Amino acid sequence: MSDAHHPTEHDGPHEGPIKTPKQLILAVFYAFVIPIAVIVLLVVYVTSEHRPAAGSKAFDPESVAQRVQPVGMVQVKDASDLSTLKTGEQVFAGQCTTCHTAGLVGAPKFGDADAWGPRIKTGYDALLHSALAGKGQMGAQGGGDFTDLEVGRAVVYMANKAGAKFDEPKAPAAGASAADVAPVAAATPAPAAAPAAAVVAAAEPAKTDAAGAVPALYTQICQTCHAAGVAGAPKLGDKAAWAPRLAQGVDGLTASAIKGKNAMPPKGGSTASEAEIKTVVAYMVGSVK
Repeated sequence: MSDAHHPTEHDGPHEGPIKTPKQLILAVFYAFVIPIAVIVLLVVYVTSEHRPAAGSKAFDPESVAQRVQPVGMVQVKDASDLSTLKTGEQVFAGQCTTCHTAGLVGAPKFGDADAWGPRIKTGYDALLHSALAGKGQMGAQGGGDFTDLEVGRAVVYMANKAGAKFDEPKAPAAGASAADVAPVAAATPAPAAAPAAAVVAAAEPAKTDAAGAVPALYTQICQTCHAAGVAGAPKLGDKAAWAPRLAQGVDGLTASAIKGKNAMPPKGGSTASEAEIKTVVAYMVGSVK
């Protein structure tokens, strides 16, 4: 009973972890330094310019510029300003590559001497006439919109890559009229406009998108095959041809166009952005709804 009224021999004085002045100084020092260091690191991380957006690059300058770019552009050419004229290689890359790179629908493949040989023998004037007026399934200017001089340069560029020795057509002297840019055009017979009219007529029913305007990319590239249904391409406005494809939706069709499918090269042979491709796909899908 007496043991209950007295502290046991195991009880002793209570002591903290800090037992010396040195330990006290270090504890106070780290109590200030560690929180400050953590705060500084957090500030640097949050304000870093190179830190990507959460889970995407949606706010990168390139991504923002791509989203806000115009759907289409109007380019006014001055035939007297020679600096605005494209080279043969530029015309080829912007238009002719769609069919000539892969040799689609009978087009002589770029650099194929055997395919170009018989054509080169007909001479530059005959080749230029065919390019300007259209031949076979190729529309006038291949569906492009270039001056006669630019088309002539493209003809020489492709023919010379296949073994020809044509001289590139010279630009007119400053002040020359537009009619002097390519004298060969004056010799082109009037019926030559018929193939161009056929391509335009095939594309007419599709002007049903909300804005009522045809995307520039379609006019420059896509109509080469889609206006006439060339190489298995679903013809613009043809509901029966588009019906099996509509199930993929605009996004699925856009992915196919970007990757390329069957005879169609990636992006139809163009250098367009994904946003431009999607705009054209939506336009063509809208033509059959």
